[in-house]
Amino acid sequence: MKIKKNGKLRRTQNQRRRSKPGSAPGSMVVDPNANPTVIRVMAFSGADFMEKEIQDVDEIRAIRIAYRTVWIDVTGLGSEAKLSSLAALLDLHPLAMEDVVNVHQRAKVDDFDNSVFVVARMIDGEDALQTEQLSFFLTNQVLLSFQERPGDCWAPLRQRIRTHRGKICDSGVDYLLYALLDAVVDSYFPVMESIAEQVDEVEAEIIENLSPAQMRHIHHLRGQLLSLRRSIRPHREMINELVRDSNPHISPETRVHLRDCYDHVVQVVDAVDTYRELTSDMRDFYLSSVSNSMNEVMKVLTIISTIFIPLSFIAGVYGMNFSDDASPWNMPELKWYFGYPFSLALMATVAVGLLFYFRARRWI
Repeated sequence: MKIKKNGKLRRTQNQRRRSKPGSAPGSMVVDPNANPTVIRVMAFSGADFMEKEIQDVDEIRAIRIAYRTVWIDVTGLGSEAKLSSLAALLDLHPLAMEDVVNVHQRAKVDDFDNSVFVVARMIDGEDALQTEQLSFFLTNQVLLSFQERPGDCWAPLRQRIRTHRGKICDSGVDYLLYALLDAVVDSYFPVMESIAEQVDEVEAEIIENLSPAQMRHIHHLRGQLLSLRRSIRPHREMINELVRDSNPHISPETRVHLRDCYDHVVQVVDAVDTYRELTSDMRDFYLSSVSNSMNEVMKVLTIISTIFIPLSFIAGVYGMNFSDDASPWNMPELKWYFGYPFSLALMATVAVGLLFYFRARRWI
């Protein structure tokens, strides 16, 4: 679908499943156009901290022994060899890895014997039409995250880990998963604020002066809100499932924080629904304003036509030029010295009389 923005046309992401129909379940088919796979590890145990980019997946074995909490952040899904090595090292389920590389998944939670698989969708900057799939594997000691491409909303979180601020360094991987999900959900709020400002601006413009560009802007806003709703709404069910299920990988204290994250999701969903209704009302208001403006124009034209109808009749009568003086039905005004001023005065009297009549009936 083409979307016009800043005078340019561009396409939204075309998410499609790359596995052929009938393929064996758990087939991991990597997109040849995907970004190269880069693996970064942040590990910490209280004040002890380590951060590095690794090339060999086997390095993770020693890191898991040395640190209590290990966050493996994978950016780019273009290397099937690295992804398969990670899956083998952490004993990840093939069905979950298939969902990792097929980046059209909605937000969800899947429980496996040794891990919890979580999918979320992150806004790409401030563009609500572009989202990115995030995949997480939560185990007893390791949190594994997958991103489609570089760039995310976790820079403040990484800085907190580096400087050992907050409780994240003293908590387990389940709290780290909550912090990442909370940052993803909070990234929707600036987008909603931007859309809210645009809605207010368009509404004020419609009241002041109508233009076709306003309708295009409303249509673009509705497309953004629809994309937001499609992205954020499944998060409510996903986080609610993390809160309710008695999964051993998530502690009761983390569930309390996840409930707060659930409230944020509900706020975003309610705001999206509210502004979708508002844009619908704005569209109806725009069409109604255009219709009213057209009615006003038609009313003015009708009044002008109504005034000129009797004037045309008078002009037509005196334009017949019947001048036979012997006829009893002659037109004496044709020979009258004041005939021409009389006809003009008669037309003016009729026109002014109609204007007063229309004003008395409050038609003008």
